[in-house]
Amino acid sequence: MGYFDIPVDHVYGQPVILDYLASKVISSQDLVVVSPDVGGVARARAFAKKLSDAPLAIVDKRRQGHNVAEVMNLIGDVKGKVAVMVDDMIDTAGTITNGAALLHQEGAREVYACSTHAVFSPPAIERLSGGLFQEVIITNTIPVKEENYFPQLTVLSVANLLGETIWRIHDDSSVSSIFQ
Repeated sequence: MGYFDIPVDHVYGQPVILDYLASKVISSQDLVVVSPDVGGVARARAFAKKLSDAPLAIVDKRRQGHNVAEVMNLIGDVKGKVAVMVDDMIDTAGTITNGAALLHQEGAREVYACSTHAVFSPPAIERLSGGLFQEVIITNTIPVKEENYFPQLTVLSVANLLGETIWRIHDDSSVSSIFQ
């Protein structure tokens, strides 16, 4: 908002992904929402709250030194659970696939990746299609090239969300209430 001299609303892709996940048959007792890094904890917590107040787990990465590989630790319990990793964007998919590998190592039954923006810089497709994910759920805020599709990829449309946002602005109604 600091860059504009007119009112601006942030439009989140979260409702589109939440609606899709709600259509899947995942028992709330089996579900755990995972932040792939410490910086995404607030996002994951808000996501978990909207998924029947699901438990939260966090992938914690630490560097041992300059140019030394990251040591990953898991905060929370994923054993026997369906883990839903939530991030704002997937670029090279390094963070989310390393996190998924750790979740499997810690006993997660299935791992889903959810992201609003799919940048998919190389080698993202190879990483995401390597068998770690039950499903990779993204929105179409960034077009995905046809050659970047893979069997586990689900692309959700934000058209209705943007339409509702435009209507509310035109009607001088609350945009933020869409996301509450």
